[in-house]
Amino acid sequence: MPIARQILVIRDKQVMLDRDLATLYGVETKVLNQAVKRNQERFPERNCFQLTRDELPNPSKSQIVTLNVSGNKRGSNVKKLPFAFTEQGVAMLASVLRSETAVRISLQIMDAFVAMRHFMMQNGGFINRLSNVEAKILEQDSHLIDHDRKFDELFEAMDRGELKSKGLYYNNQVFDAYVFVCGLIKQAKRRIVLVDRYVDEKVLAMMLKRAEGVSVTIYTYDKSKVFEVDLATYNAQYADCPLKILPSYGMHDRFLFIDDTAYHFGASLKDLGTNTFFFSKEEFTLDEVLKKSEEKRIELEQQPRSAGRCGTGV
Repeated sequence: MPIARQILVIRDKQVMLDRDLATLYGVETKVLNQAVKRNQERFPERNCFQLTRDELPNPSKSQIVTLNVSGNKRGSNVKKLPFAFTEQGVAMLASVLRSETAVRISLQIMDAFVAMRHFMMQNGGFINRLSNVEAKILEQDSHLIDHDRKFDELFEAMDRGELKSKGLYYNNQVFDAYVFVCGLIKQAKRRIVLVDRYVDEKVLAMMLKRAEGVSVTIYTYDKSKVFEVDLATYNAQYADCPLKILPSYGMHDRFLFIDDTAYHFGASLKDLGTNTFFFSKEEFTLDEVLKKSEEKRIELEQQPRSAGRCGTGV
């Protein structure tokens, strides 16, 4: 089962249960919990907590472990409730389990946490509707199979990137915004076109995430001398996949085209996450975006030289 499908939301936190983590790490659940117990100072309640019975995600599929209690006169069993680990708790697990596998798996799990956080932020309304559907279906056990099928379809769509049509990133979410944009860049099959007035070496680094054979064209206005040096150095080192920089005129908004899909950004790519910004998938084409820029270029070229060219990027 993909890691993303094992991430739950409990107490308003994204968590994974001890048994699922133990399976991924290739150890027994009790071994994992014993390691946590020996290092309790690394696992405060905000990073690791034990579920109550009411918090179990699905009683029919609960991960309660049955333990025989010696000396119990009636021979009955007690149920051990699972522990839940947040993203920070998973990071700590890698250090206490002390194995290369634990480190490698923990990195994959944290990537899944980031991806799930993006998904939830961008599709909050959709998730709320699914939660309501889930509540109704759980009241009708005969429909559980259909419920699981709907969630399978949801996560498959998320894996294909079909649901990332718009979203809001808040200030200081610099890394999350960077991961999101790099994810878009990785999806390109033929070309990437960026229309952004302000571009720096961070944007050049993002473009290295593209697949082999994908072309990159950047339309920008504020091309400083420092950036020209960075670009020349970049193209010299990556001569097999150089970036093309073209001038833009009269452009204020920022657009990123992944093949023929257009994204509109409320901030320059180099500043994503520094302040709160919104992005959305749009229906317009690159030609539509560049039409006014081309008209402005022709207008400037027709002006007398004495008129000057100040204000071309406004």
